[in-house]
Amino acid sequence: MATRPPKDRYFAVWMILFMLGLGTLLPWNFFMTASKYFRGRLKESVSSETSTNQTDAADEHHNILDAKFNNVMTLCAMLPLLLCTCLNSFLHSLISQRLRVMGSLLVIMFVFSVTAVLVKIPMEPLLFFSVTMVKIIIINSFGAMLQGSLFGMAGLLPALYTTPIMSGQGLAGTFAAFAMICAIASGSELDDAAFGYFITACVVILLSVLSYIMLPKLEFFKFYQEKNNKQSLDDEQNVVNLMNSGIKDAAIDQKDQQISMMKIFKKIWILAVSVCFTFTITIGTFPAITADTQSTLGAGGSWELYFIPVCCFLLFNLCDWCGRSLTAVYMWPSKDSLILPVSICCRLLFVPLFMLCNVQPRVHLPIFFHHDAFFIVFMILFAFSNGYLASLCMCYGPKNVLPHEAETAGTIMAFFLALGLASGAAVSFLFRALV
Repeated sequence: MATRPPKDRYFAVWMILFMLGLGTLLPWNFFMTASKYFRGRLKESVSSETSTNQTDAADEHHNILDAKFNNVMTLCAMLPLLLCTCLNSFLHSLISQRLRVMGSLLVIMFVFSVTAVLVKIPMEPLLFFSVTMVKIIIINSFGAMLQGSLFGMAGLLPALYTTPIMSGQGLAGTFAAFAMICAIASGSELDDAAFGYFITACVVILLSVLSYIMLPKLEFFKFYQEKNNKQSLDDEQNVVNLMNSGIKDAAIDQKDQQISMMKIFKKIWILAVSVCFTFTITIGTFPAITADTQSTLGAGGSWELYFIPVCCFLLFNLCDWCGRSLTAVYMWPSKDSLILPVSICCRLLFVPLFMLCNVQPRVHLPIFFHHDAFFIVFMILFAFSNGYLASLCMCYGPKNVLPHEAETAGTIMAFFLALGLASGAAVSFLFRALV
C-alpha cells in the first residue's frame, strides 16, 4: 500500500463531509426555524373551538402550550441528542459505520415526509403539540447517532476534514432560515408554505444519502480507512506477540491503552469541557430568549414580520457558519493556549446582554437596549464566536491523541458537544424565567 496519501481529487471527500454535516443539523434547524408555523397551528386549533363555554379554557390551554413551546422543543431536541450521543460513544465499535449513518439519514427523511403530510391534517392543540415533540425526539436521536459517527469518521482523516462537517452544520441553519424567509415572501397560505418547506428538507436529506453512498468509493477516503484498519491490526498483533513472549503486563497495558476512554478523555478534557460550555451558553440563549425578542421599529409593518426570521435565525446561522468555515484557513489560538478556554468563558456575557433587549413578554428585568441595532450587533458577535470557537475545539480534539485513538476521541468530543446542547436546553428555562 502506498505510504503517501492520494490527493482528494476535486475536494470530493471535503464536499461530501460538508453535505453530511448539513444533513446532521438540518432537521433540528428546520423544526426550530418553523416554530412560527407550529405555534400558528396551535392558534388555529384553538380558534376552531365551536363551544362558547370552552373558549376561555381553550385559550388558556393554548397560552400554556404556546408560551412553553420554544423551551420544550429545545429540551425534547437536546436530551435525546445527549443520550444517543453517549450511546454512540460506546456502541460505535459494535454497529457498523454504514448502518449508523445510512439508517439515521433514512429515518430522518421519513420523519420529514410524515411532517409534510401532517401539514394538511387538522389536529387538536394538545395532540398536535405532542406529535410535534415526538417527531423532534426521533430526529434528534438519530441525528445524534449520525453526528457522532461523522466526527468519529473525520477523526481518521487529516485535521482540516473536521471543518467541512462543522461548516455544513452551520450552513444547515442558514439554509433553513433562508427557506423560511422565502416561504413568507411567497405570500402563500401558511399550510402551503410549510408543506413546501418540509418537502425541501426531504430533498436535502436525500442528497445527503446519495453523497454518503459515494464516499467509500473515493480513493482518498479508502486510503485513510485502510490505514486505520492496518493500524488496529498491527496493535492487536503487538499485543498477541507480547503475550506470547510472556510479557503479560506490558500486553495488558497496551490493550488497556487502546480501549480506555478515560485515558483518552484525560488528553482532551479541556477541549471537551470548552465545547460543552460553548453550546450551553448558545442553546441557553438561542432560541429561547432571542426568538421572543420584538422589533422596536415599524410595528405592524413588513420589518416586524421579517425581524425574527432575518435578524435572529438567518443572521445567527450565517455568522455561525462563517465562524465555523474560518477554521479551514485560520486556526488561532493554538490547542494548548489558555486564550481558547478564556475566550469561551467570556461568552457568558451574552446572556445578560440579550436579556436586556426587547424580549417579550417580560416580568423582572427592564429593557436597556431598546434599538434593534443592539440586538443585531450582539447576534453577530454571539453567533460568530460560537461557530469559530466550537469548531476550533472539535478540530483540535482528535489531534491531541494517538492516531488509533482519533475515532474514539472524535466520539467523545461529539458527546460533550451534545452535553452542552442538553445543558443549554435545561438552563434555557431559567434564563427565560429571569427575564
